[in-house]
Amino acid sequence: MNAPLNHPLPLLELDILRTFVAIAETGSFTLAAATVYRTPSAVSMQIKKLEEMLGRAVFNRDARSVSLTNDGEMLLGYARRMLAINREAVSKFVVPDIEGVVRVGSPDDFGERVLPVVLKRFAQSHPTVAVDVVIDQSVNLKRRVAERTLDITLLTCPTMVFAGDAEVLFSEPIVWAGMKGGCAYLREPLPVSLWEEGCAWRAGALEALGREGRDYRVAYMSAHTAGQRAAILSDLAVAPLPKSFIGEDLVELGVRDGLPEIGDYSLAMVMAPEASAPVEAVADHIRAAFATFAETGRF
Repeated sequence: MNAPLNHPLPLLELDILRTFVAIAETGSFTLAAATVYRTPSAVSMQIKKLEEMLGRAVFNRDARSVSLTNDGEMLLGYARRMLAINREAVSKFVVPDIEGVVRVGSPDDFGERVLPVVLKRFAQSHPTVAVDVVIDQSVNLKRRVAERTLDITLLTCPTMVFAGDAEVLFSEPIVWAGMKGGCAYLREPLPVSLWEEGCAWRAGALEALGREGRDYRVAYMSAHTAGQRAAILSDLAVAPLPKSFIGEDLVELGVRDGLPEIGDYSLAMVMAPEASAPVEAVADHIRAAFATFAETGRF
């Protein structure tokens, strides 16, 4: 039989649990520090305090990575539930009047990369607001906003050609992506994988190939990022992608590989006129996601 406790158990601090969850999700003290707006040293001190309180290590650390211990895995479930309960309770008082439905649009690529992060955080801070998502081409998304069937959308377009109602979130180069160790870029005519008409990346790539007089053939066509990556990773073709989309499994190709520079593109956000409070709240979360990306390179 366990002996009764003669002293109260220590209370876990939600601020420290938030840092703990951020490290577990990013796999990095540095990235977590940016997420919780603290310095890396302050984050380290928080985890040290947590481990001293529990008398257990919650992370395995080495020079290259951070991973959860078995005790850390157990704590992660509790931490997420405690933070969720806190958000739910506070939201009843802080944002009681923000409720409704927000219709959000996005191109496929950013719908896959950005929206899950944004909507997860939005659901945590605004649990009474429902979000409907539409994935489509930018030209169709902008028309939907004009027709009032969407409240807010992300759009891609060649740099600096947006109308005045668009808020540019960021710009970056479009580059040629190929398989690591692949040889598709050496073939003649050049096999390329492209999106459908209306894609800013497609337009820039074809203009660059035409400018250089490079022979090419469309070897693969897909409106989805997953399809484009499949073509690249099979070494069937090269494809124009945003520079930030080049991961460890792809390689950036350029002039030294016989491929022309494509240029930049921009991502913008457009809202319907007289946006409601829930729509403005979604817009704030989108802006915050791209501000984090600008600082850390991760959403």
